[in-house]
Amino acid sequence: MKTKIVKDLMVPLSDYATVSEDATLYDAIIALEEAQNKFDKSRYRHRAILIYDKNEHITGKVSQNDILRALEPKYDEIGSRRGIAHYGFSKKLLKTLREQFSLFDKPMEEICKKTAVLKVKNIMYTPTEGEYVNANDSLDIAIHRLVMGHHQALLVTKDDDIKNIVGILRKTDVFMEVCEAIKACNL
Repeated sequence: MKTKIVKDLMVPLSDYATVSEDATLYDAIIALEEAQNKFDKSRYRHRAILIYDKNEHITGKVSQNDILRALEPKYDEIGSRRGIAHYGFSKKLLKTLREQFSLFDKPMEEICKKTAVLKVKNIMYTPTEGEYVNANDSLDIAIHRLVMGHHQALLVTKDDDIKNIVGILRKTDVFMEVCEAIKACNL
């Protein structure tokens, strides 16, 4: 695995969906669709949108889960943006929470109105220090960060400068590379 480095597998920033912090959720959905349509069809589709500030530095990302959660603001009443699924709650408890907080009782009816006014800066996730990896780091380093942080992707930097994002390293691409290496063993 040490022969490959992060930049060998990353998706360049120019190939990924990006929008300004002031973009609406609707704008982000359109950017995601456009990026997916241009992307190599043999690879997994993008599952997030990267957000940039007025200086065009990447400051956050919006995932599929962030979008779904934003459609129902009452989720903020019951806990962390990271979700409660990791606690192993039962189906019955999750149903009770949905009923008690009236979660998703009518959001689909208001979806157009919500996506036209919601700004991505209000729902974006700001990556932590462990969610960055240098373009010249080995895949071993990237795999370690993906596994330990339970991340779906890492932002790829040039020269360890978090203001200089050059791409994104997706767990799906790393996993496919690992699978190819395993199959090459011919056991």
